[in-house]
Amino acid sequence: MSRNAPLGFYEFFAGGGMARLGLGEGWSCLYANDFDPLKAATYRANFPDAPDHFHEGDVWRVKPIELPGRADLAWASSPCQDFSLAGARAGLEGGRSSAFFGFWTLMKALGAEGRAPRTIVIENVIGLLTSNDGKDFEALCRAVSDQGYRFGALEVDAARFTPQSRPRVFVIATMASPPAHLTARGAFHTRAVAEAEHSLPQDLRDQWVWWRLPAPPARNTHLATVLEPDHLVAWREPADTGRLLGLMTPTHLARLNHAGDSGRAVGTVFRRMRGGEQRAELRLDGVAGCLRTPRGGSSRQTVIVTDHGVVRSRLLTPREGARLMGLPDSYRLPKSDTAAFHVIGDGVAVPVVRWLASQLLEPLLAEGPGAALAAE
Repeated sequence: MSRNAPLGFYEFFAGGGMARLGLGEGWSCLYANDFDPLKAATYRANFPDAPDHFHEGDVWRVKPIELPGRADLAWASSPCQDFSLAGARAGLEGGRSSAFFGFWTLMKALGAEGRAPRTIVIENVIGLLTSNDGKDFEALCRAVSDQGYRFGALEVDAARFTPQSRPRVFVIATMASPPAHLTARGAFHTRAVAEAEHSLPQDLRDQWVWWRLPAPPARNTHLATVLEPDHLVAWREPADTGRLLGLMTPTHLARLNHAGDSGRAVGTVFRRMRGGEQRAELRLDGVAGCLRTPRGGSSRQTVIVTDHGVVRSRLLTPREGARLMGLPDSYRLPKSDTAAFHVIGDGVAVPVVRWLASQLLEPLLAEGPGAALAAE
């Protein structure tokens, strides 16, 4: 195959295909899978070639013969609820996150056939690093190492690329010997990553790679830039906004009042339980809080605007949420707000994937043999 041929990848727990969008035109999806009917419908709505490679169903029921060729990359954004603060923190033994081992069973089967993907990316919430006192992360690293991969982790916050705070862990594993120019400790090796590596047994630390991922250019977007024009959205009644303000602490309320003294200021509010009381927590730094799915609790943030002392509030719209994930306005969302946030709240930020692909995955794969061959 030509060296200029697209890189082939499998995408597991594909959701609405956000990892695929981030990988971009230089990649060819050989196989994609998700068990959620709503996400599957969204994927099909956005990718006309879905009938050729997308399969809806439980990853545990996928057979190796269904996966064509040998992929350059297998991407897995396995369900994260058991690791996140919004979930039960059950770890890899939890009902959802155990789906990872369904995925890994397939990877082992491909390895037995001589078709193990050259590179693997496992994306999850930060809680993966500490779940069950680090035992879950160790189990993941052990599974990867036992199949002949070297590996390392990066913590990347989508806020570096788009105005949404969304920190995630990316475990990158490779069959190849990591080239020196792609290895160095840097800004994405946070304290949490360093502590997770340090806590591993020595034999796993010997397989660890400090992947080099350069910092991106400074983000030039603000929360206000993704919002719809004021006249196109439904604002809450003043009394409802007043009740929201009543849930703020004096400190948050003072910050809001000060921000609006000299003109228009835009922020977001989450409702949370603090000490048994509901509180409205304000964010005014131009970055939205992390988008979540409806089952995660505070799935929809409130947009709050203050302008010369006049305060208005409303719910964040699905389209605005999609923009915070780096999705184009042409991306087709489910019609209902709840369904739309179910899809985007479980996704991976598109610009993060693009940066990871361009700065690390593509250079790494360029070091080895050519792109994967699809099965004939």
